[in-house]
Amino acid sequence: MKDPAMTPPTLSVVIPMYNEQEVLPLLIARLRPLLDGAGLDYEVVAVDDGSSDATAPMLLLACREWARLRVVRLRRNSGHQAALTAGLHRARGEYVASIDADLQDPPEKILEMLALARAESLDIVYGVRDDRTTDTFFKRHTAQAYYRVMRRLVGKKVPHNAGDFRLLSRAAVEALRTMPESQPVYRLLVPWLGFPSGEVTYRRDVRAAGSTKYPLSKMVKLAIDSITNFSAAPLRLATWSGLLSFFACFVLGCYSVARFVMHDTVSGWTSLFTAILFLGGVQLLCLGLLGEYMGRLYAEVKGRPTYIVGYDSAEAAEPVLAR
Repeated sequence: MKDPAMTPPTLSVVIPMYNEQEVLPLLIARLRPLLDGAGLDYEVVAVDDGSSDATAPMLLLACREWARLRVVRLRRNSGHQAALTAGLHRARGEYVASIDADLQDPPEKILEMLALARAESLDIVYGVRDDRTTDTFFKRHTAQAYYRVMRRLVGKKVPHNAGDFRLLSRAAVEALRTMPESQPVYRLLVPWLGFPSGEVTYRRDVRAAGSTKYPLSKMVKLAIDSITNFSAAPLRLATWSGLLSFFACFVLGCYSVARFVMHDTVSGWTSLFTAILFLGGVQLLCLGLLGEYMGRLYAEVKGRPTYIVGYDSAEAAEPVLAR
């Protein structure tokens, strides 16, 4: 007979965490009754991304009292997308939901996503924020700019205002596992799959406790990763900038020859320096864009693991390497 412990649960909930000791008790108090009352077999995969606070011991303590809670600890802080990758690769459910620990995305919507996926035979259900009034003015407008750019570069299949709160079928998870990216951006990679999808809308709440783990620097990095991972448009921008500068220099050369023929030459240090600085700026921009892509190729060729698992409460404690 088949061991019941090895039977895949219906639902896995993956939660990447980094220094979330303040919000963790609130998350458990809200998530556990919801899933226990749903009448389905489930597991919660909490991925500790090398936290430096009490998140890890609090998770291990909660794991003893909550049998459905599975704790995966990474050896070091590897980043949100890497922690999410670790959770997706280790989740066993027929459906896998991913959600952040800050409770800005309502856990109650997970069951609505599951019901929609089952009713309409969907492989992907996105959580779409239709109300972001709780976000700051800067956050709202930078997010809108990000999604506009991504939809223009990647295509309209990228849902507007959909982050990493989503539900995936087992088929979608297995498809993601085959992707070779060492730095995946799932909010673009998942729509790229082209699987049947739907949406569940919700109001984005304020963070329940603690401080944000996504400052401006990480938001900028996410935007750069998104663009360079899914589009060669920056390289084309470098090409067009080079053509534009060549045309500008050609026009300036013709103008200089005409002035010389008319014996109306005037020393123009300002125009000379402007032209030099312009060309130098374009060249550095092009080199920077090429360097960004070359750096990513270099990282891929090295083949280093995206994360290193130090402990999995459902398995042995030996470290496991995974891409």
